[in-house]
Amino acid sequence: MSYQVLARKWRPRNFSTLVGQEHVVRALNHALSERRLHHAYLFTGTRGVGKTTIARILAKSLNCESGITATPCGTCSACVEIDGGRFVDLLEVDAATNTKVDEMRQLLENAVYAPTRGRFKVYVIDEVHMLSNSAFNAMLKTLEEPPEHVKFILATTDPQKIPVTVLSRCLQFNLKQMPASAITGHLANILQAESVSFDAGALALIARSAAGSMRDALSLLDQAIAHGAGKVEEEQVRSMLGTVDRDYLFAILDALAAGDASAMLAVAADLGMRSLSFSAALQELATLFTTLQIAQCVPSAIDDDDPGRDRLLALAAVFSPEFVQLGYQIAVVGRNELPAAPDEYSGFVMTLLRLHTFRPSTVADVVAAARPSPPRPPAVLPSSPAPQSVATPQRRAPPEPEVASAGAGNSEWSGIVATLNLSGLARTLAQHCELRHLDDLECLLRLAPAHSHLQMKPAPERLQQALSEHFGRPLRVRFELADNEVDTPAAAAGKDRQLRLEKAVAAIEQDGFVRDVIESFDASVVESSIKPIA
Repeated sequence: MSYQVLARKWRPRNFSTLVGQEHVVRALNHALSERRLHHAYLFTGTRGVGKTTIARILAKSLNCESGITATPCGTCSACVEIDGGRFVDLLEVDAATNTKVDEMRQLLENAVYAPTRGRFKVYVIDEVHMLSNSAFNAMLKTLEEPPEHVKFILATTDPQKIPVTVLSRCLQFNLKQMPASAITGHLANILQAESVSFDAGALALIARSAAGSMRDALSLLDQAIAHGAGKVEEEQVRSMLGTVDRDYLFAILDALAAGDASAMLAVAADLGMRSLSFSAALQELATLFTTLQIAQCVPSAIDDDDPGRDRLLALAAVFSPEFVQLGYQIAVVGRNELPAAPDEYSGFVMTLLRLHTFRPSTVADVVAAARPSPPRPPAVLPSSPAPQSVATPQRRAPPEPEVASAGAGNSEWSGIVATLNLSGLARTLAQHCELRHLDDLECLLRLAPAHSHLQMKPAPERLQQALSEHFGRPLRVRFELADNEVDTPAAAAGKDRQLRLEKAVAAIEQDGFVRDVIESFDASVVESSIKPIA
């Protein structure tokens, strides 16, 4: 016996085995149980979601020898013949190859005659939107007032092309794209029944590549079984599909967070060496940016079982929501520009460098610098120990901790951070901290409430390790939240940038040539276009 492909072998034979279209099944079950039968049904949806399958199950429900039922027996002659495609009263027409008016008239001429074997004569017209206008007009009268024994089931992937006069005569059901979870579950059940070993990650890759189509998923599964010599393994499926491992994407974002353009180019070179699709890489990168935005806005929406959940949440804390939006747009536009690039590698590299160049890593700092903050008294650090005989202890407010080691106050904290071997979230955490206390055993840092999320693991542990290595002794790092603005390296850098920008604007406005242009042409200076060069 010849091999039967999985898409045909595992086509659902009744409503109970249909996957992912519960809303349609519920409505049809009620209609069949209560005998509220319409004369024309229209099923719409993308390819491979079950339009033809539902049409055949409905035909069995209408013609089953046990009676009109939502649960056809599947064993009577009518059910068996419908499953085998040889039931004389089920007429399946492909409108893509029968578009002319004469063909439609010939088809409908026999509608007046009673069914030969079944209870109803069922016309299933697939891709009905392909019919010509004349063919649609020819079927309007029959579609509106068909004989009692005739049922029409129309299916289309493009309902916008169907005349409204036809739509108004049909009971319409919109079939949804299959969710990835439904596809992976169905594929797992099939492989278990087929006694084929598989990896859950491999099925997830197939489900994602199928893009909501169960038929596409089953075709890819057939291909994966052949490619893996009877096994469905993640590495083999990834190789077959040419998909990009998420580790590459996370490596790109880690390098982006650290401002390391060379690391981003190394990832691009590795993808090229493995002959992976740069278009698919940018598509997956845009998907990852989408997931990052979800993690920022609705963290609870990230599945606890997602193996990359911790890395997603860590990156969501590093990047601003504005940058994630920009990164998504850059990835999408970069993918669309690949055909116009000198070659795909060049287009991919330029997209990565565009992300690196336009990353607004200083947006939060500029905002913090522009926000007015109450004046704070300058910190006074002792330059040398005072003699005990003349020392006059000064009173401190109880909440103000003492900086215990000379040279380690907030004025020096920026220098310490600059020398630490940190990157990513740990470096961002250090830059947004204010040093409050430092002794031989402990370092106390203060954070503004707006940056409390930066304490996400493993950033505090990495900062503690870096400080211990810097001072050459084990240090315990603690954090406290401030009630107001804190004096941090990030805030200082933002103020410095703002000051340099103001000087640059003043220099431009005072330039003689610029003033002449303004007076002569009634021009104005666009301050947002001015960038300080030093």
